[in-house]
Amino acid sequence: MNAPLWLVPLPVVVPLVAAGLALTFARRPRLQAVISVAALTVVLGVAIALLFAADAGPLVVNVGEWSAPVGIALVVDRLAALMLLVSSIVLLGVLAYSIAQGASDEANTDEKAPVSVFHPTYLVLAAGVADAFISGDLFNIYVAFEIVLGASFVLITLGATRERIRSGTIYVIVSLLSSVIFLVAIALIYGATGTLTLAQLAERLPEVDPTTQLVLQTMLLLGFGIKAAIFPLSAWLPDSYPTAPAPVTAVFAGLLTKVGIYAIIRTQVLLFPGGRLDDVLLVLALLTMVIGILGAVAQDDLKRLLSFTLVSHIGYMLFGIAVANEVGLAATIFYVAHHITVQTALFLVAGLVEQRGGTTSLDRLGSLAKLAPALAIVFFVPALNLSGIPPLSGFLGKVGLLQAGIDRATPLAYAVVAAGLVTSLLTLYAIIKAWNKAFWQPAPEPLPDVRTPRSMFAAATLIVAVSVLITVFAGPLYSYAEHAATDLVARSPYISSVLVHGDRGDGQSDEAAGGDES
Repeated sequence: MNAPLWLVPLPVVVPLVAAGLALTFARRPRLQAVISVAALTVVLGVAIALLFAADAGPLVVNVGEWSAPVGIALVVDRLAALMLLVSSIVLLGVLAYSIAQGASDEANTDEKAPVSVFHPTYLVLAAGVADAFISGDLFNIYVAFEIVLGASFVLITLGATRERIRSGTIYVIVSLLSSVIFLVAIALIYGATGTLTLAQLAERLPEVDPTTQLVLQTMLLLGFGIKAAIFPLSAWLPDSYPTAPAPVTAVFAGLLTKVGIYAIIRTQVLLFPGGRLDDVLLVLALLTMVIGILGAVAQDDLKRLLSFTLVSHIGYMLFGIAVANEVGLAATIFYVAHHITVQTALFLVAGLVEQRGGTTSLDRLGSLAKLAPALAIVFFVPALNLSGIPPLSGFLGKVGLLQAGIDRATPLAYAVVAAGLVTSLLTLYAIIKAWNKAFWQPAPEPLPDVRTPRSMFAAATLIVAVSVLITVFAGPLYSYAEHAATDLVARSPYISSVLVHGDRGDGQSDEAAGGDES
């Protein structure tokens, strides 16, 4: 095995082992926190190493030395490596924030929800997210989604309040519906092709009847579209996320919808490169942008406003996928990395606002720029970035997406470009509205004199700083995204890395497999 290959499974294995270890020390929360931080720090180091290693070509590990397509392949190409890196940074930053805030202590409100569950569950969530990014097998992606679902249900209901149980139930019902659709799609795909290995599916699906292909593609889009919160499958999100603890909301908003977007990129480009649903995706992108931002403009609660902007900006990512060229995919990959950090930062800052002001209702807040100027700054910077103000990374990503739409040169693409511009302006309006009410205007009533922990503020500032660093290093990052997009469109680097012998990987299972799987 080549030197870097043993690193590939570690983003999944390390958090799972650490979760078991943390659960062992259920009565020692400080030790649990140390274990969690250490595990995610290791994952971050591994992700950095994989980012550079994958630049030379995809890294593939056959689980149990059973070669693909008989066994499950774990694949780290440029796209997966970048997603691993950004998600690792966010997971570690949010963990530091939650430790400072004492998010896990919220479970003390119910004796049946012991404090010990937070760290193990959070680590399981981290493992599930990583597994979704590096899996080279469609069923294993489903397993990763279910790991994330189980962990996220525990996290979203921490504290066991009536409101959190209600929103958590909605979240689980919708997620289960998505999972059922995905599972049925998996069964149909296996029935049509005889395999679930992504690399082999890329070779066999073109031989399937075009009508059957369209049904399979549509079902995958439905399953992933619910998870990504694409309109009209997004109504659940604004009601589910704002009720959770601030760090939980932040990691959900930053990462979980992007797992759905990642799955759409991977399957649409690798498995269905013909672009038969591109126009449908363009329409959905337009509606997601516009409906989402109109919902944000109408909100008077900071968390709900940010939840609607999250939905709206998913539309930008879907736009880049629908354009279906290298320019659009590169801009989408860059924009996903940007949006993960910015949206996470804003929800963390919203948690700070709630601590300082006692509420996230914009009608009850005010004067925070005077009372907490540092807090005003850490909100202002990612807010401008989300709005796409030049020269920040949000502006650079949007310019790339709009350029891809113009290059497509169809009336529908031009319409989505126009919708993107309008959405950007309305995002700026919504952010200015929130800034004016929460930070600039006098508060209708005196706010409570509460100080937020410095370590909690530092963790949020760290994520804000990472979002700024994406702007500082936008050139190399965008270049990396362009190379990732080139590989995605070519498809051959991914396929040949997994199926190195044409129809089989390089594991030790040739004799056991006994020939072609079909």
